[in-house]
Amino acid sequence: MTPGRALVDLASALFVEWHGEPPADVRPVAADGSTRRYWRLTAADGTSAVGAHGPDPSENRAFLSYSRTLRDLELPVPEVYGADEGAGVWLLEDLGDTTLFDAIKEAREPGSDAFPDAVLPLYRRVLEILPRFQVEGGERIDFRRAYPRAAFDRQSILWDLNYFKYHFLKLAHIPFNEARLERDFLRLTGHLLGTDLSWFLYRDLQSRNVMVRPGAEGPEPWFIDYQGGRRGALQYDVASLLYDSKANLATRHREALLDHYLGVLEARGVAGREEFLDRWPGYVLVRLLQALGAYGYRGFFERKPRFLQSVPYAAANLSGLLDAGLPVDVPELEAALGAIVERWTRVEGPASADGGLEVNISSFRFSGGYPADTSGHGGGYVFDCRGLPNPGREEAYRALTGLDEETVAFMAARPETQAFWEQVRGIVDAHLANYLERGFHSLSVNFGCTGGQHRSVYMAERLRAHISMRHPGVRVSLTHRESADWPRRPARV
Repeated sequence: MTPGRALVDLASALFVEWHGEPPADVRPVAADGSTRRYWRLTAADGTSAVGAHGPDPSENRAFLSYSRTLRDLELPVPEVYGADEGAGVWLLEDLGDTTLFDAIKEAREPGSDAFPDAVLPLYRRVLEILPRFQVEGGERIDFRRAYPRAAFDRQSILWDLNYFKYHFLKLAHIPFNEARLERDFLRLTGHLLGTDLSWFLYRDLQSRNVMVRPGAEGPEPWFIDYQGGRRGALQYDVASLLYDSKANLATRHREALLDHYLGVLEARGVAGREEFLDRWPGYVLVRLLQALGAYGYRGFFERKPRFLQSVPYAAANLSGLLDAGLPVDVPELEAALGAIVERWTRVEGPASADGGLEVNISSFRFSGGYPADTSGHGGGYVFDCRGLPNPGREEAYRALTGLDEETVAFMAARPETQAFWEQVRGIVDAHLANYLERGFHSLSVNFGCTGGQHRSVYMAERLRAHISMRHPGVRVSLTHRESADWPRRPARV
């Protein structure tokens, strides 16, 4: 029996305990950016529930504990019908398939990525319910179950900032001074900690983590994926919702919704506007940096291009923050953010048409001849990487390729590489802009070196990642022509 089948059987057993009969149908449910697995189990009479498996016992315990507490508070979260905590499997109320983001997409004008006014009532409703999570949840939740940390404290904030540094700045090759950036991180962290941190912080309140179900007076929001919750500031969750990249709220929407939320807080006697707004820009900033870290990790490291489609939206949000002035003096961070804005807000938006443009990238060795033109159009570029430092001359790199982290680090650390890359990037970006404007469909970019194993592979991979991030509507194909001749990799221990 496969592990997947065994997990389905455990979920089915929980279904029988809850409903009294086995499911007649079991189908997988997509998990957006998650390592958890979900199935919809449906009985012959149409009754359904969602089975789930999480690989991390600590995270599972947090989710189940929080769910039961929030449900006891009569907050709109899924009921837990049963759980086998030892196996990491549980059964949940089925909230349907429509997320808040789905509602946004459905309400948008054809071909537009603008935020639709028709969804504003749902957002207002979310912000009316959120203070109950923050206040009542903060009073009742057992934070000893929190995962991975009980509070959004100094350590948590620095984790997020370094997540941004390592998974976005470094992978996107944004230049910065490490020591000066670390000083800025500490200064920003101190600023963020200067407010009340006693509330329940939902942690990932965004449009894909809110389900929409029919209610007595219209659609109602239901809340999921709060297992990363911990104690923290009120501002964070509001920033998470209102600066959700692909929701793409306009400034006027954010201002109106923030005013609505603050009115709800004041009616509860929780916090005044001045106190809240004093730290608001800082929490908007740290949330955007955390989100960029996630986009980089999922898109760059895990090579899931759809996450990179959010980067231009996040860059536009950063641009607004920079124009308004950052809440603390963080010059190195500000320079890095300016580089992000410069690179990603001058390009076509993710919803623009690309005319079906595809970029064909390849790496090769010169001794085997130039790559064949499979498009039939001819032209394109061949970049000669033989002038770059060659890791293949050193014993430690001979069995590695441009795909290996060690080779990537070797190449990225050389100033010659960065100078070469900037020239390649400028040429290719200009050519892409021209082709997109003229409606062309194919461009080839080839990188050659002596063996087709290190330098050319590194540059081809870097260009592929760059195009995927900067031009998400452009299709990219990548071929390493000499890969069949690469030496076998040494065993990893």
